[in-house]
Amino acid sequence: MTTYSNSRVSTYDNCPYQYKLRYIDKKKPEISTTIEAFMGDMVHQSLEDLYKRKKFQQRIAKASLIKFFRDLWVKNYSSDILIVKEDQGLTENNYRKMGEKFLLDYFERMKPFEELTILGLETQDRMTLPDGNQWHVRIDKLGCDNDGNYFVCDYKTNARMKDQEEADQDRQLAMYSIWVKDKFKDAKSVKLVWHMLAFNKDAISERTDEQLEKLQNEIVEKIKEIENAKEFPTNVTALCNYCGFKSECPSFKHQAELEKIESVEEFKEDEGVKLVDEFAETKKNLSELNKKEDELKEKLIVYAKQFGIDVVYGSNMKTSVKEIEKVVLPEDKEELIKFLKENGIWDEISMINFMGFQSRILKGQLDDVKDKVEIVKDFRLSLSKRKDAGDE
Repeated sequence: MTTYSNSRVSTYDNCPYQYKLRYIDKKKPEISTTIEAFMGDMVHQSLEDLYKRKKFQQRIAKASLIKFFRDLWVKNYSSDILIVKEDQGLTENNYRKMGEKFLLDYFERMKPFEELTILGLETQDRMTLPDGNQWHVRIDKLGCDNDGNYFVCDYKTNARMKDQEEADQDRQLAMYSIWVKDKFKDAKSVKLVWHMLAFNKDAISERTDEQLEKLQNEIVEKIKEIENAKEFPTNVTALCNYCGFKSECPSFKHQAELEKIESVEEFKEDEGVKLVDEFAETKKNLSELNKKEDELKEKLIVYAKQFGIDVVYGSNMKTSVKEIEKVVLPEDKEELIKFLKENGIWDEISMINFMGFQSRILKGQLDDVKDKVEIVKDFRLSLSKRKDAGDE
């Protein structure tokens, strides 16, 4: 059986291809980490040290907390850490100062750090899922109060505040609460707490046993989907800027090769560049020609009406201009469809909604029909404006 985690499942949700490289092919990323992840790790370790000092009745102060953070930063920082927003003027120093502010704000808000009895820091364990797979449990801070309430706490250095709806749907801490309820039978409640350090606020949620059972079943189904997957397509999103596998990704491999080219002349001679440029120019010309065609049609209609003719002659060709009638369906078609069905007309004139039909077959929702059609590979080409790493 395999050990899964929220991070592992989220990787599949975000990009199946990255999941394949990381967890199936066991590839190593080409970058050590990102500055955001590094800063978050340094903040986590600093807060872990703070609570350890508190546990052993050592003196804790803001100055010692910041000194620990700075020393840890200097010891672990390396030049290969990716700063995606470097082109926006952000440097290592900016992120270090952000980390310091997060710690100072948290210190002031939580001192004297006696709101909970701390049961564990960076707690790690595994729990068995209904399908026999393991789920990795890693809790930043686990505590309880005197009333039997347990608190699963997570430090977040995200630049976006987690709202209540998002907190109530988050699966990471919710899965950990299942582990807490199993380990601590006296737990009257398990509260999920996200310390949103960038905002000096907390997001708090709590799940019922029914919700947790539903979530666990959804996780088991997701794992089944992952383990049965035959294809692992790429999924291009803003998260790609932080990915450590871009040079191996089909969606960015060509870009990575182009970035190695030093001269403009060599860049323009790349066959892929020339093909895309020509394709883009052709699409542009077609669009302009289609627009021109519509304009000429309108002018020909006006000309034919003006002179009372239905054929306009050119040098070598002629254009027929015939007025025809066409049916325009109402926006609300339900009443019309009902009438057609009641009068036995619908089966004769209705057509398959091909796009919807195809989508449901490919999603496995019409398996009984699957053997009656042929599924073949095809290609769809689309043009879009190029965005390089770091672009928002």
